[in-house]
Amino acid sequence: MEVSIQFFKNKFFTLIILLFIFSTVLPFFSLATSDTSYVWSEISNPTVTTSSILSSEENGNFLNLTCGSAILIEQSTGAILYEHNIHEQLRPASVTKLMTILLIMEALDNGSLKLTDKIPCSENASSMGGSQIWLDTTENLTVDEMLKAICVVSANDCCVAMAEYLAGSEELFVEQMNAKAKELGMNDTCFKNCHGIDEDGHVTSSYDIALMSRELLNKHPEITNYTTIYMDSLRNGESSLVNTNKLIRNYSGATGLKTRFYIYCII
Repeated sequence: MEVSIQFFKNKFFTLIILLFIFSTVLPFFSLATSDTSYVWSEISNPTVTTSSILSSEENGNFLNLTCGSAILIEQSTGAILYEHNIHEQLRPASVTKLMTILLIMEALDNGSLKLTDKIPCSENASSMGGSQIWLDTTENLTVDEMLKAICVVSANDCCVAMAEYLAGSEELFVEQMNAKAKELGMNDTCFKNCHGIDEDGHVTSSYDIALMSRELLNKHPEITNYTTIYMDSLRNGESSLVNTNKLIRNYSGATGLKTRFYIYCII
């Protein structure tokens, strides 16, 4: 008798779970048939027209988000799956570093830079505040080490050192950042520095962050070799690195890319 009761209990709970899954998933199939269309980026892929499946503007902010802006995309197609104030210009803070990283990866691809190249540190780079690894003007780290420091601990000093090495000065590097942003169709963006420390006029949007994130991951997927590191070290183990993105350790499948205070940019 006990076996029979347990059998029916198991069947009952299985039925409840199936009904929950069905009621949860069904609305998404309905939304997926929406005729709403969105052109992702004329620069990235001129032939792709994508569907905005979930729009806070059309369906209300049903996720009850308290942030100023949010976007969810599918990486390979660029389809916008959810949007909320995606063109609102906000201060990106360290998410700025995605563009710095993108230009570093492009330099590696075109052969003007190698992972083994030694990067010097100027007085300007060593004077950066905020997140840093306390670069000293007497030391030279490799590009590989610089990328690790930028991606894992969001090192401002390493960003400036790389910018100066690649362009001659941070100012000239920022010009390259803005040129790349324009090329990608990032019309809500204006960069004033390469690290993201708040500065008047230094703004972007969640839509533009999605654009450069997708460009970085699609063209340079090897960047995840750095952005998925949770703990590591530099200087022969003397400097410990712990990723600012705690989801790398706690959420299976998270690959980065960059944090901005409590806001995670994850693709």
